[in-house]
Amino acid sequence: MRKLSLFIATSVDGYIAQPNDDLSFLKSVEKEGEDYGYGEFTSAVDTIIVGRKTYDYVLKEIGSSHYDSRERDVYVVTRTGRPSVGRTAFYTGNLTELVQKLKSEKGKNIYCDGGAEIINELLRNDLIDEFYISVISIWVGNRIRLF
Repeated sequence: MRKLSLFIATSVDGYIAQPNDDLSFLKSVEKEGEDYGYGEFTSAVDTIIVGRKTYDYVLKEIGSSHYDSRERDVYVVTRTGRPSVGRTAFYTGNLTELVQKLKSEKGKNIYCDGGAEIINELLRNDLIDEFYISVISIWVGNRIRLF
């Protein structure tokens, strides 16, 4: 059976984003040539589940190349449907049903890329199999908690 894994960074005080869904605090630990195991982790993944706010932020800050891939399906969990773009689907259905369906199919593992609403729903329904949590030694102080 496929596993669903959370690979995420949090501040020392437990936040995954600053006000306005700002993830810029992650840049404080960027080092050329260092990916903190992300490449190895994603090599075992062929499906990504991500919330719409996180998806939009990543598109704005990194670009579509982060999600565009011939090797991965991306499900953007949203309340407002949009047409699919390549292998990216905008999913408006029940998240638990989606994860159960994906886990029952053949394939590599599934990666949850955030955000907090998605993570907490997955936790409530005991659907996360593995946690990869990096703690960044910075205090964010408010906004969006991981747990």
